[in-house]
Amino acid sequence: MAYKSLVACIVDLEKNGHLIRIKEEVDPYLEMAAIHLRVFENNGPALLFENIKGSPFPAVSNLFGSLERSKFIFRDTLPKVQQLVELRNDPIKAIKNPIKSLGSAMSALSALPMKTPSAKKNFLKTSIHLLPQIVNWPMDGGPFVTMPQVYTEDVDKPGVMASNLGMYRIQLGGNDYIQDKEIGLHYQIHRGIGVHQSKANALGLPLKVSIFVGGPPSHPLAAVMPLPEGLSELTFAGALGNRRFRYFYDDEGFCISADADFIITGTVYPNENKSEGPFGDHLGYYSLAHPFPLMKVHNVYHKKDAIWSFTVVGRPPQEDTSFGALIHEITGSAIPKEINGLKEVNAVDAAGVHPLLFAIGSERYTPFLSGRKPQEILTIANHILGKNQLSLAKYLFIAAQEDDVNLSTHDVEPFLTHILERIDLTTDIHFYTNTTIDTLDYSGSGLNSGSKVVIAAAGDKKRNLSSVIPTKLKLPEGFSNPQMVMPGVVAIKITPYQDEKQTALEIQALNSTLKNEDLTGLPLIVLCDDASFTAKTINNFVWVTFTRSNPAADIYGIDDFTKNKHWGCNGAMVIDARKKPHHAPELIKDEKIEEKVNKLGEPGGSLYNII
Repeated sequence: MAYKSLVACIVDLEKNGHLIRIKEEVDPYLEMAAIHLRVFENNGPALLFENIKGSPFPAVSNLFGSLERSKFIFRDTLPKVQQLVELRNDPIKAIKNPIKSLGSAMSALSALPMKTPSAKKNFLKTSIHLLPQIVNWPMDGGPFVTMPQVYTEDVDKPGVMASNLGMYRIQLGGNDYIQDKEIGLHYQIHRGIGVHQSKANALGLPLKVSIFVGGPPSHPLAAVMPLPEGLSELTFAGALGNRRFRYFYDDEGFCISADADFIITGTVYPNENKSEGPFGDHLGYYSLAHPFPLMKVHNVYHKKDAIWSFTVVGRPPQEDTSFGALIHEITGSAIPKEINGLKEVNAVDAAGVHPLLFAIGSERYTPFLSGRKPQEILTIANHILGKNQLSLAKYLFIAAQEDDVNLSTHDVEPFLTHILERIDLTTDIHFYTNTTIDTLDYSGSGLNSGSKVVIAAAGDKKRNLSSVIPTKLKLPEGFSNPQMVMPGVVAIKITPYQDEKQTALEIQALNSTLKNEDLTGLPLIVLCDDASFTAKTINNFVWVTFTRSNPAADIYGIDDFTKNKHWGCNGAMVIDARKKPHHAPELIKDEKIEEKVNKLGEPGGSLYNII
């Protein structure tokens, strides 16, 4: 649909049963987030909060809470945009089918940003403290903007066509920020805005930043899209929304989205940082407080009928999961086309996306030899771990497509079964030590610092996976309650983590006990704080195992060895997935707030029959 505004989208969703109104007064401190989370968990509609304590503005959330609703919002434009992205990734198609491609090219041209100076009259001014001060989790450092579109320009190429529009979280207050005058930006230096800041810093210039909130739903989606080179976010937003991105510059030279509901403008000066965070993040833990760029606020603009847009992140699945599903619908197989031999790759949502990747690639290096082994897929793995956001991954499991043409990276248990049936634990585990991981992942040795591992499997089945725990399985003192997670994988409770020295003794004891046991059908053992919880669902297993471990530090093996600098094991691989002192705390809901939400679900409440 060609929505001219966020309001137009809300009206359409409500008319078609995709949105409800919360009429009761709600507190932006924890309560709004708790309502959103509960409704999302129940696959509920989008939410319009009409009465927010401390703010004159309403707010909307859960717009993209299901793939069905997202596809409904963009029902008229998805096919055209899918073709546009595909052509950008594979220009040869344009040569082979010029008539069909001409339509996509014209779509891109008709979606170019449009300058509309007359739109200045549509905006009023307000202050940061009057915006909905939404705090999602109890330990958050303050209120955050969670659905922003952060706009910056390249100092070497000013103007909208070389600009960057990204979604980076914004802290509106708390910590040491001066109320209404300072806010915090959180982003990694390799992202688009980071490149712009680096250029400005090198020239000793402040970076002008415009933060848009709201507007047509195509705008926030454009801000998170991994777009091919040469396709700007603003043009993509125009094509997806079937409405050109409208903009103008204010009197201070800041770019203003004419369709946004709110715009915060400000400057980031070289080397000026303040502590940002903590923030309850998408891995299911808090990202802690660290120095990040400080933005000095210039103006806060809003439309007369402005509606604040927000989301809530936490342990997946959440609304950003649906965002990811929609992105996959649009981009299709864009990444595989950029890496020769790669069939598909999937960032596993249940593990918080970045910690765990599954991939399938070609293994053609030894097609005429028996006993095929991982070779080409290791080359592909190196390409994957050097690619954009995929480089943040810690664990990469990669299989050969020749072994099962029907294998999918999107089915967790069948994919892991395929790997565990074929992996040679003496040769197929490859570590990358002392490297970078996701800034939000605290399982490593420091901020943005940890290790990676590639676990590759190719060839015939090497073992049948056991579905039961051996009846005579012996465990050393401190190990208890073994639970089957899935065929081939067992979770074992172990006493709480103390330190590296104690862990070494525990692993030594486990090794001594299991070294002579026949565990052929159990190639993976997960040590954890709660084996029953870990084994309860595949999602629990994936979340615990891959968010609470740093590969080089926490992977062990039964009867392990090192040969020519390569580590392997003759028995099972062991992953220590206990909570450790340097890990960030996990997200826990506030029980009193949950009780308030329960009341909204009672007869007469706005959420009756929804939660």
